[in-house]
Amino acid sequence: MTVVSPLSSPDAPALSPGGAGRTLFGHPPGLTSLFLTQMWAEFSYFGLQALLVYYMTRHLHFSQGQSSLIYGLYGAAAFFSPFVGGIVADRWLGRTRSVVLGGGLMMIGHFLMAFEGLLFPALALVAVGNGLFIPPLAVQVGGLYAEDDPRRPQAFSAYYMGINLGGLLAPLVCGTLGELYGWHWGFSAAGVGMAVGLAIYLGTLRLLPPDPAAGRIGGARRTPLDAEDWRKLRLLLGIVLVIVLFRIGYEQSGNVIALWVDEQTDRHVALMGLDFEIPATWFQAVNPLLIILLTPPLIRFWRRHDRDGSPAALLRRMSLGCAIAAVAMLVMVGAAALFGATGRPVGAGWVLAYFLFLTLGELLTLPVGLSLIGLLSPVQIAAMLMGAWYIAKFLGSLLAGVMGAYWGAIPATAFFGIGAISVLAASAILLAMSRRERAHPAGRS
Repeated sequence: MTVVSPLSSPDAPALSPGGAGRTLFGHPPGLTSLFLTQMWAEFSYFGLQALLVYYMTRHLHFSQGQSSLIYGLYGAAAFFSPFVGGIVADRWLGRTRSVVLGGGLMMIGHFLMAFEGLLFPALALVAVGNGLFIPPLAVQVGGLYAEDDPRRPQAFSAYYMGINLGGLLAPLVCGTLGELYGWHWGFSAAGVGMAVGLAIYLGTLRLLPPDPAAGRIGGARRTPLDAEDWRKLRLLLGIVLVIVLFRIGYEQSGNVIALWVDEQTDRHVALMGLDFEIPATWFQAVNPLLIILLTPPLIRFWRRHDRDGSPAALLRRMSLGCAIAAVAMLVMVGAAALFGATGRPVGAGWVLAYFLFLTLGELLTLPVGLSLIGLLSPVQIAAMLMGAWYIAKFLGSLLAGVMGAYWGAIPATAFFGIGAISVLAASAILLAMSRRERAHPAGRS
């Protein structure tokens, strides 16, 4: 796949056992398998997400407050479950069986969304399946490389790009089908996407690293964590808690921002005498499109200008990302002030600027944090800690949903201002953690 080509390296070192001695664009072929599996899984997940708020408010006639709360609870459940799913994968199911079972549950849940009376059971199946699916799949990415392989952070950036390629296609396909032809067509398309992802995964198992014995046998003896493992564990849990602050602001992009686009944004485009209104769901594709466009140049920039892959350096990068994301919230403060002054929908450029700064901040924060989880996690609890990373999304989605319920009850400028303060606080704390880690780095006694 050419989308991975920016990650190739002419002096790539020998592969770890998962790579089987072969490369594709300088990386093990298994990375492409996991990339495509995750891409289609995210197509299904974001396809449902692009439609959910509109489906509840327009078709089921839920109030905006009810819809925002359900959206937040669903997102919270979908990203609390990976913590439990990681434990299940580590101790009982093993990584491969956990991915297959989780993907199957998600596929069934998406198809059940086509039936109005099964809304809540369908969302529950998607949430549970997501928990079993995500952690072991992400751990398998790291398992393709030796611990000291410098390509590991690039691999997680490529994997993250796969997530967002699915996120780009989902609103365009599922959103368009849902808005123009019927909600159930959009949800069914999401189910088909998950089925494709499962087929790719099952057809390429030979390219993936084998499950560790302890993952296949629940009663296998485990090596206890030593003092250094506990030190890394404390650092990782600290990062997870700080990212909650980032998520509180970030998670509004699929909730309140979706409502802003629908109600307060001028989406009309005049072209060659035709007046065309851009579907609101299409704006959900802006963030993943920017991620796909910006990831390759960012990777090249960091490869040239910063070869320091230490935890302290990565924490500094995450701090910078949070600061840039705060600018996105301030852009929306400006848009809300303009709307309040004129009483008319504002130009789409405000939302596009919001997504530009949000995406830049995201790329310096979330994939880097994912790489830190893979780098520092003790092997005995790797899937569980990968699941713990998503606890930040769980708490952020939950708090963002509660916060979204107050949309309209407080001024929009204050609403977006609270998001900016939350993300700036995350930036400041990550910078302090970076300085502390530089003085006392993990890995040293």
